[in-house]
Amino acid sequence: MNKNAPKTVEEYLAAVPEPARATLEKMRAVIRSVVPPETTEAISYGMPIFKYLGGLVAIAAFKDHCSFFPMSAGLIAEHKDELKSYQTAKGTIRFPVDKPMPAALVKKFVKARIAQNEARKKRR
Repeated sequence: MNKNAPKTVEEYLAAVPEPARATLEKMRAVIRSVVPPETTEAISYGMPIFKYLGGLVAIAAFKDHCSFFPMSAGLIAEHKDELKSYQTAKGTIRFPVDKPMPAALVKKFVKARIAQNEARKKRR
């Protein structure tokens, strides 16, 4: 385990160079604006994750892009038309280090993940 790995989201963001830091901070603010108050933030797999009834979404900065992880490959496939201008993989949506994803799109994904986690909890 890397001794210098960030332990908090603040430590993670402090280590991210601009313009990616400002981009992730904007994404974080958008995510926080729609999650339930009991949502927690943590570092998991070395990146900031939001947790509500399990993992919700995560964000991260890389050398040449930032990523949004909706933690649901199905959601990415479901919204592929809206994501045409982004590079996507099974679990990630990549976007430029200096241009956060549109707030409305991020909110749509976060709300969908909240609904998925709540539905999963009810089935248990």
